[in-house]
Amino acid sequence: MKSTIAFAAVLLFAAPPLALAQDAQLQSVLDQMDKSSAKFENVQADLRADLYTAVVQDHEIQTGSTAFRRAGGSIEMATKIETDNGQPAARDILYKNGELDFYQPALKQETIFSAGANRAEYDSLLATGFGASGKALAAAWTATLQGTETIDGVQTTKLDLVPKQASVRNNVSHVTVWIDLARDITLKQIFYQPSGDTRTVTYSNIRYNTHLPGSLFTLKVPSGTQIQRR
Repeated sequence: MKSTIAFAAVLLFAAPPLALAQDAQLQSVLDQMDKSSAKFENVQADLRADLYTAVVQDHEIQTGSTAFRRAGGSIEMATKIETDNGQPAARDILYKNGELDFYQPALKQETIFSAGANRAEYDSLLATGFGASGKALAAAWTATLQGTETIDGVQTTKLDLVPKQASVRNNVSHVTVWIDLARDITLKQIFYQPSGDTRTVTYSNIRYNTHLPGSLFTLKVPSGTQIQRR
């Protein structure tokens, strides 16, 4: 009888073998990200973003191009939106030195958001899947491994990420990413907001670790542009 009770206790409190295997697989993924992150310098890609607004069940489709590069301990991003629902829509977005610049040439308006004390959160969101090490990802997110999937002929690892910081969860409840572990870059991302809105971004025509001109990470804003700081 005692041996039966002891065996039942082991079954109750021991970690299930499947859970242990999944933990080991996730750690293997994070270790590979550490190795690939050390080689990451920059990436350029074309993008397609599907912005879904839940309350009106509406999809807004944007296309353009983007670039990420490592700058010291941070990641810088330059994105150019070229079309919105099939119509020309020039918009430039730059994240650099803890500031997010949003420039709309047609309106002659530039809006600058300062990350301030939340810079680490901004950096974490941008770097996820673009040069982020496995250690950095595990520090900022609770990751769940969701298998593998082939995108444009590239095998990717699918992870679901829940922000550990409450301030981030106020804006993003979780993110699903499809990562090419060999290059430590993301081919697809889905950002889920508490409101039910989502932002699905797919990346194609990948150019990895090429020469990027510094001018790519500088906004060309003409005089007379209205500048707002927030």
